[in-house]
Amino acid sequence: MNKKAAEEKSGVVLLSGGIDSATTLAMALDAGFQVHAMSFRYGQRHARELEAARKIARSFEVMAHLILDIDLAQIGGSALTDDIPVPGGRSSADMARSIPVTYVPARNTIFLSFALAWAESLGISDIFIGVNALDYSGYPDCRPEYIAAFEKMAALATRAGVEGNPARIHAPLIRMTKSEIIRKGASLGVDFGMTHSCYDPDTAGRACGRCDSCLIRKKGFREAGIPDPTIYAE
Repeated sequence: MNKKAAEEKSGVVLLSGGIDSATTLAMALDAGFQVHAMSFRYGQRHARELEAARKIARSFEVMAHLILDIDLAQIGGSALTDDIPVPGGRSSADMARSIPVTYVPARNTIFLSFALAWAESLGISDIFIGVNALDYSGYPDCRPEYIAAFEKMAALATRAGVEGNPARIHAPLIRMTKSEIIRKGASLGVDFGMTHSCYDPDTAGRACGRCDSCLIRKKGFREAGIPDPTIYAE
């Protein structure tokens, strides 16, 4: 493959270390993209998800894995970056009632902006993000209209976009349930034992089993009919 063809089939994938981003990475590879993975040390409560991201990137032998430091803890406003208790034991109805305190202000916009900058510097037009609008915790930056709006903005805000080569934002999981995502990831060889979803792990890195993310993860594996490899503190 010549350089131009290789560039046309390269993509930047946002990799958090969870089920969704790992499956998105596997889907990008399955579609023939050479993957450049991007993760963030953003002032989150724990480093467990970054350990998971490193393992996933290594297991899929990505072209590069860039981990950037952004201290969103200085901004706060979220149970993931501030001294705010992580809610636990909530029902699906409770989760759907309002945007939870685990929402990190503008996080996906910040992450996608960095991915956009890296992609443009590499001459890459395809960016992948594992957002999901069905089995999610009500975050506004996980909706189809948000992705469409960011893609439109990216076309206006970059040299590549102005010169006729705008970025394409791929969100392949956006209309899938968690169980469908798990089945898809399993079919593509994702080792879910490497992934991490918990918002409030203990000091040993074990998942709490009670936060919204753990409950959604448990439900997904149960409905997918696939054993959950997660080690829970409870």
